[in-house]
Amino acid sequence: MVAPILALRGVNKSFGPIDVLHDITLDVRAGEVLCLLGDNGAGKSTLIKIMSGVHQPTTGKIEIDGDAVGLPSPRAASEKGIATVHQFGGTFPLMSIGRSFFVGVEPTKGWGPFKVYDRKRANEVAVKAVRDFGITRIEDGDRLVGGLSGGERQSLAIARAVHFGARVLILDEPTAALGVKQATHVLRIVNEAKRRGLAVVFITHQVMHAMAVGDHFAVLIRGAVAADFKKGEKTREEITDLMAGGASMASLEAEIEGYMASHDGHPPPLPAQ
Repeated sequence: MVAPILALRGVNKSFGPIDVLHDITLDVRAGEVLCLLGDNGAGKSTLIKIMSGVHQPTTGKIEIDGDAVGLPSPRAASEKGIATVHQFGGTFPLMSIGRSFFVGVEPTKGWGPFKVYDRKRANEVAVKAVRDFGITRIEDGDRLVGGLSGGERQSLAIARAVHFGARVLILDEPTAALGVKQATHVLRIVNEAKRRGLAVVFITHQVMHAMAVGDHFAVLIRGAVAADFKKGEKTREEITDLMAGGASMASLEAEIEGYMASHDGHPPPLPAQ
């Protein structure tokens, strides 16, 4: 069998004395959607940060194409083809669609010191990339991102990630703040990304949305994988019941994040012996 594009093997994560993730083992394969399910505080946000290079595992390893790798930063993860799209698309409301699509890697025209931003080319590429994902309402690359719906912003961010060579697409609660119609657009785009051969990690607490696109499911409860199963192996009711045990991690994750924010990123200290 072909090695998964991204795999976690026995990953644990602790912040000082507090254990947040426990022995996580997961495979993320090309052309499949892995749905990471869990209630608020189940450990999903910490797991996303491990996959995207924000945090490093305390123990365990990350593999890409079967080889153990380090992801010391989000840039390193990006260079390995791992792209993370957060809930509101990570876009810039006061930028145009074309400029937002190419932020940091703007196409230019001219030569030497006379190079300038190629607005026409940026707009054409951005609009085509989004329309290729079926979002046909976007026609003008000069339109401000802030005028797009939540679903369209998600589409723009996903299209950008694919355009710049993402192999693994991590979608963090992409439908959580969307209405039914916009959520349907995003789910269609997830299916299109899968059809193109990308490996998709779809993080959600909405079972219906997961079942609409998922091939493989993992339920997180209190930082551990409580269930790992394929499409069709569990009913909606069984999945919902499994997830019901995950709420108690919420205050713990918030407490750790708050401590680190006020202590220059340092985790809580070990208790005195």
